[in-house]
This record gives sequence, C-alpha cells and structure tokens, in this order.
Amino acid sequence: MVSSTVTMTAIDPAEAGGPEVLRPVERPVPCPGAGEVLIRVAAAGVNRPDVMQRRGLYPPPPGAPSIPGLEVAGTVVALGDGVDGVNPGARVCALVAGGGYAEYAVASARHCLPVPPVLTMVEAAAMPETLFTVWTNLFERAYAVDGDVVLVHGGTSGIGTMAILLGRLFGLTVIVTAGSAAKCARALEIGAAHAINYRETDFVEAVKELTGGRGVNAVLDMVGGDYVARNIACLAADGRHVSIAIQRGGEATVPLWAIMRRRLTLTGSTLRPRSGEFKALVADELRREVWPHVEAGRLKPVIDSTFALAEAGAAHARMESGEHVGKIVLTVA
Repeated sequence: MVSSTVTMTAIDPAEAGGPEVLRPVERPVPCPGAGEVLIRVAAAGVNRPDVMQRRGLYPPPPGAPSIPGLEVAGTVVALGDGVDGVNPGARVCALVAGGGYAEYAVASARHCLPVPPVLTMVEAAAMPETLFTVWTNLFERAYAVDGDVVLVHGGTSGIGTMAILLGRLFGLTVIVTAGSAAKCARALEIGAAHAINYRETDFVEAVKELTGGRGVNAVLDMVGGDYVARNIACLAADGRHVSIAIQRGGEATVPLWAIMRRRLTLTGSTLRPRSGEFKALVADELRREVWPHVEAGRLKPVIDSTFALAEAGAAHARMESGEHVGKIVLTVA
C-alpha cells in the first residue's frame, strides 16, 4: 500500500487561465476507497474537457479531483476494499472523473480495462475517454449498425479518429469533415470512406452527392450552434443526430417540420457526470464487444504527439492550435 502521507507530482492549477497555469506541483498520493484501485500512472490522455476545465468553463463534478485528466494507463499498486478481478501489478487503462495529470491516480476497478501486450502505455492512455464516448454515442444513442452511413465532424480529432476506426470494425461507412486538404487526406488514410474540407465545400451538399440524395443514418456532432440545422439537412429518414460538444454554441434553431416529416431523432450526452454504475456497464460492453479487437491488434488509437507531464501546458497549446491529428498524450513514468 502507498501511504497517503507520500507526495506526488501533479498538474493542479490554482486558477483558471491559459496553458501557462499548468505547472507541476506536489500533492498527496490519493488512497483508493472501496471498489477502487490506485494506479501508478505511466501516461495520461489529453482531452478537450481538460482544456475547458483549465479555462474555468467546465468544473469537475462533485467528488472528482481538481487535478485534470480523464484517462490514464499504468500499473495497479494498491487496492481498496472489495476489489475483485484486478490484482496489484496489473497493467490497466482506466476512465477517471479527474486526477489523470499526476504520478498516481485512483480509478474504480470496474472502469479499468486490461492493457494487452500489443498496446504501449501511451496507446492505452489514449483509449478510454474516446472509446467510451464514441461507443455510447455512435453505437448506443445513434444506434449505428452494420451498413449505416454516418457523418462525423472533427474527423481528425481524438473522437473523430476513434469513430473512423470503430466504424471500420463494425461495418459503418464513415464520412468526416476536416479543416484542410492535408487533414482530409489523413482521415482517408486512417479509414474514412470520404472526407470533406468544410472550409472549401458545403458539407450539406457534399453529403447529398455522396449518398445519392438519401442522406446519412446518423450524425455525430461536436460543433453545435448553426451546424445542427445543417446536420439535420444531411439526415436520411429516421436519421439520428447526437450532440457531444458545442464548440460553436449551445443554442440552435431547428426545422421542426423536417424532424416530424422524416421522423428524426435529436439526442446527446456528456460522459463525465454520468454515474459510476453507468460507466461500469459501458466498460463491461467494451470488454465484450471491442476489447477482443484491441487484444488482436485490430484497434489502436491514432497518436498525434506526446509531452512529458511537466509540459502539460505545451500539450494544451498543441490541442488549442487545432493542428493535431488523433490523440495527445502526457508521459508520466
């Protein structure tokens, strides 16, 4: 057991601000509670919610650490009471509600997935947040099934690249949008069926042309605002629109008659505030449905870049530049 009096290096800004507020500090090593494990962190994924939290726009949910970081990979070093099925020394990756930007992090044992030999710790740390998000929104809320055509905005983001990879595994035709010819080319290399440069082409017209006027079965949207009505124009009859972020604003005007006439479904979700029980159920589904592909080497995340924990500010600057393709990861151990 790691004593709670031992300290660790962490990124835990005292105030909101730019990337410069992400400086290493000393914090107590957390103690795992009932049903939890303590992980010696080897790597931690960087995600858009971390950036929003740093800016003061997305406070941690009640009970979550103020330390940012929603996904980690590392080695289990201690168990809380009642943990079954995870042993000290196990290599795991985990979804956490916070605390990932540190040398140690606590995770629910039920939110951990084993790291197989085919994955590096950097790759494993890049999996949980995007995998949980894409699975719950594209396959559960949007009911995407083999043969469906889906539109994914932000096709070269961490979420977008994971949607492409999962879509290929599960028989989806994935159309993405991206902001440059180079990013479109990269999305096609990763496995997108089509990539639309939204700066040069009206994606609504492009989708109509690509689908022969039928439209797509589902849209995974992280843009919001005025994109929502345009996304609706892209949907086929009985299509599903799922909102997972609102980068262009949280308000939208939608054509109700089109929704009624074509029997469309508009939904959305956020992952971080969901209950631990819900996340455990998702982890169980991923273990059954997706993890065999991971263990066989058929699913690996796209890694853009890595930064040392002390360089978390540079990692955030990279994310905010919009130049990244895939995941940005902090290396800790």
